[in-house]
Amino acid sequence: MKGLELLRIPYSGAQIEAFSLYLTELKKWNRAYNLTALKTDTDIVIKHFLDSLLFLKVLPPHVRSIADIGSGAGFPGLPLKIMRPDIAVVLIEPVQKKALFLEHMQRQLKVDGLSVRNCRLEDIHGLVVHAVVTRALFRVGEFIDKAERILEERGVLILSKGPKLEDELRELEIETSAIKREDIILPFEKSIRHLVIVEKRSQK
Repeated sequence: MKGLELLRIPYSGAQIEAFSLYLTELKKWNRAYNLTALKTDTDIVIKHFLDSLLFLKVLPPHVRSIADIGSGAGFPGLPLKIMRPDIAVVLIEPVQKKALFLEHMQRQLKVDGLSVRNCRLEDIHGLVVHAVVTRALFRVGEFIDKAERILEERGVLILSKGPKLEDELRELEIETSAIKREDIILPFEKSIRHLVIVEKRSQK
């Protein structure tokens, strides 16, 4: 709760209960399936839950659908869905054991507008969303090339990146005006997360 207050994200008791359930199930499944290297409650809450919720700070107001690419154990897609139940979220995860966990959480959380696809981004067809998100899975240029095709006309790509971001941005061959960036301190940590927001390029 303190972390949400530091981020100035309003929350309800039901949302805190949902995160508590998520934490319990993640630790239970992690013993058998090794879904995350983080073991303590504190690390999971800060480095997975709160880290995922940083995306809310840069999400454009028009967004009503999100695809989370390489969702893993649900980050950032599931925390975003818990805090923004009005947004439809598609969790895309190619590793079967992780996709099974995501489907389990879908049943446990009992929320509408949440779906899981056990496949690679390249195998996705017929999906169009307002925003595509990922946590450090791709280089910026690679993510733009792979994910832009499932964006609607006013859509955005949002990536959370680490200290090597500057090198990646110099590689890009797109208008810098199409890229925005927010540097946000992760609560309870000294680390800074670089949230990169890329507008969909105009079709020529």
